Formats: sequence, structure tokens, C-alpha cells
Amino acid sequence: MEAHELALHARIDANVLSEWVEAGWLAPHRTDAVQDFSEVDLARALLVRDLQQLGVNDEGTSVILDLVDQLHGLRRLMREILSGIDAQPETARRQLLAGLHQAMSERAGDTDGRTQMRKP
Repeated sequence: MEAHELALHARIDANVLSEWVEAGWLAPHRTDAVQDFSEVDLARALLVRDLQQLGVNDEGTSVILDLVDQLHGLRRLMREILSGIDAQPETARRQLLAGLHQAMSERAGDTDGRTQMRKP
């Protein structure tokens, strides 16, 4: 979609949209002299608008968007890992799952969510 369409759907001013692109919060694909925005850009614009309406400053918005990007990257990585596991023979899948269960059991005593140093 073009810039004016995204601004209309996100209910933001064209100048605000330009500022968000300049800040790197949206990354339109450029064809000739036209910015082509994706559905992902629209979703990010809506998130940014909501964050700013809640009073989140620009630095906070950048941090939140970075965390969202990391989360999506981890989800993509998990899908790839699961596909790789699914492609393995049954015995290899069982071994991988057993190792995963063991690792999770070892972490069960970790109450603050961080990996604890283990003595050799």
C-alpha cells in the first residue's frame, strides 16, 4: 500500500508517518519514487500509535519495537528448529525430546528465569 493509504488506515498524519520511517520504525519497500508499505508496516504503525497514545516516548518506542522484532525472530527460529526436528528419524526425535526434557527439568529449580552457574 502507498503512504497515504497507510496513514489513512493507521489514522496518522503524513508528516508523522515520515517521522516514523525516518526513525526506522517502519521500513517501506521503495519502488521508483514511491514507498510501498506492507501489512507488517501497518501493524507496526498501529502499535506505535497506540504506544504513543499511552505516553511512551520515542526511546521507549524504539526499545519496544526492538523487543517485538526479537520475539518474532525467535518464533521464526523455533519454527525452523521444530521443522528440523520433525525431519529427523524417529529415534533421533526421541533423543532430542529426551534431552529437552532433561534440560527443562534441570532448569525447573531456577526460580528467577536465568541460567545458573553450575559447578563442574
